[in-house]
Order: sequence, then C-alpha cells, then structure tokens
Amino acid sequence: MPSHLRLLPVALLSLPLLSGCESLSYYSQSLGGHLELVNSGQRIDRLIADPRSAPDLRAQLTEARAIRAFASERLALPDNNSYRSYVDTGREFVSWAVFATPELSLEVRTWCFPIVGCVPYRGYFSRQEAFSYAKELADGGDDVYVAGIPAYSTLGWTSDPLLNTMFLRGDTYLASVVFHELTHQVVYVRGDAAFNEAFAVSVEDSGTVLWLEHKDDKAGLKRYRLSQRRNADFQALVARTREELHGIYTGNGSDAEKRAEKAAAIERLRARYRRLKTRKWDGYSGYDAWFSEPINNAKLATISVYNDLEPAFSRLLELCASDYGRYYEAVRRIGRLDFARRREVLEGATRCD
Repeated sequence: MPSHLRLLPVALLSLPLLSGCESLSYYSQSLGGHLELVNSGQRIDRLIADPRSAPDLRAQLTEARAIRAFASERLALPDNNSYRSYVDTGREFVSWAVFATPELSLEVRTWCFPIVGCVPYRGYFSRQEAFSYAKELADGGDDVYVAGIPAYSTLGWTSDPLLNTMFLRGDTYLASVVFHELTHQVVYVRGDAAFNEAFAVSVEDSGTVLWLEHKDDKAGLKRYRLSQRRNADFQALVARTREELHGIYTGNGSDAEKRAEKAAAIERLRARYRRLKTRKWDGYSGYDAWFSEPINNAKLATISVYNDLEPAFSRLLELCASDYGRYYEAVRRIGRLDFARRREVLEGATRCD
C-alpha cells in the first residue's frame, strides 16, 4: 500500500511567533494535542520490565528498543530521548493533514510559519477540525485531500514518543517510521518539504533494508523489496497522470473542457492500475483502498512531495559509499544552497564531497 505520510506539527514549532484569533485557535489544538501525548508517555524500559504489561506490547517495545539502538549505531541518527517512551493514543492515526490545490492546477497550497517556513499541508490533532477546515477549502473551489498521519516529528525540539499508531502495520513499518522521523532531526531545510521528505525517505528505505539484513530476516527482506518495487510502479503511474494533467491545465481549452479532460485522465489512471495489478502484481490488492476513494490534484500532490527527489538522494548515498555520516554532511552542504542551486547540485551530483 502507499507509504503513509509522516509530518511535522508546524504550528507547535512556531507557537511563540504568531498571533490573531484564527492562529491562536489553530495553535491551541496543535500544542494541546502534542502536550497531551508527551505528558502521557511512559518509558519503554519500564514498560518492558513491568510484569503487568501485556506480553504483545512487551515484545513490540523490545523490538522498538532494538530498532532505536540500530538507528544511532548503524545509521548515525541522533542518539537522544526521541522514541524511548511510548503512548497509546487509542486511535488509528495521531493526527490528520489537509492538502489542497486549485481545481485546475497541480500547484499545492502552502501554509507558512516563521521557524519552519512554508509547508504543503496543515496538520490537526483533531480529525473533526481537519475535515472542517478541508470543507472550507473545498467550498472555496479547491481540490482537497485529508490524510491520516501515524507519526510526526518536532525536529528534535522535543523528545518525540513512540505511538501505538506506529505499530499497527508491523515491525518493518515501525523501523521505517523511526528511521524516517529521526532523519528529520539531522537535516531540515526551511520551506523545502520536497527536499526534506525525499531525504528522509532515502534513509528510511536504505536503513530498513540494513535492519532486515542485520536481523537476518530473509523473508522480511524479500517482502520489503517487493513492496519497494510495487511502490516504484505506483509512483510511475502517478507521475504519468501528473504529466497528463499538467498538459491539460496549461493548454488552451476552456475550464469546462479541462474539467472533462481531468476526469478522463483520472479514469485512465484507474484503468492502468487495474492492468498493472492483473498483469504484473498477480492480483495484489494493497493499493485498492487508495484507488477506490476520490482522486484529485491534492491527493496526487502528496505522492509527489515525498518521492520526486528520492532517486537523487539515493544516488548521493551510493556516491558516499553508504557512509551515513558523510552522506549527512553532503546533504547539509547542499541544503545551505538557494532553492534552484540546491536542486541543480543534488540532481547533478557525481561525488560525495
């Protein structure tokens, strides 16, 4: 299935710097939601040692502790208190993110904050408030998509807890989430979500492979590599449709004609998926839920943000001989460049240093 999004609660990080009734209301839910999680966290070591803890939870937390150690020891990720405590949120997602684009454009809306810059979503700890805000945007004519979020990062500003939502898809998924979120603490470029997320995905993917190899989990590694290939196929489907839509939106047709062509392009996407599923995936249905729900510009944009630059980052990691310390330094150097030069150097890199 498509990799679930993991986002930064930007309102939390910018709290001291905004004002106004609407901003304060947004901050109230963001800060309150985060503090509720932090204050209810329990140390993993204590839960593992506590005989009253459920056996399944103790086993999961023991695996999580090993994943956390591997992240710092093998992937050179920060060795701090993040992901060393646990919170059961009692729900499937910890938060919800609202994405929006114009009806006839692939340009994703952004929301700007003083510390983290502009990001292509607005996050909520309340599902009701997320959908309420999404309705406001949709009523104004935007394409809107609301995504459930199983994990988030505060970039190391606070000690982020492990959440039950991170355990719901198995140990391999848990490892990928921990690696992804800790990577955001290594390098974060203000206002460049595509750069930040693709960098985190590169460490997530490579780190998860190393973790499974470390465990000598041959079956798990086989499943993970198969999921990566399917995800690459899915990305290609989405990229092709986005190219078609770009041509439609920049063309000379009327708005009515563009709406009709847009609908036809999305139906072609569904048809290609059905063929892919039958001819190449042997009927694998893990992406059915994504395709069974409405598809619009905003939903397609979430795929682009996380993955468009990932191949360039993975190539740079290879140039750094999978030495994560060197890799992070190379990414830091590139991250200091202005936007256009950053893209040019990243995509044209021929060496690590």
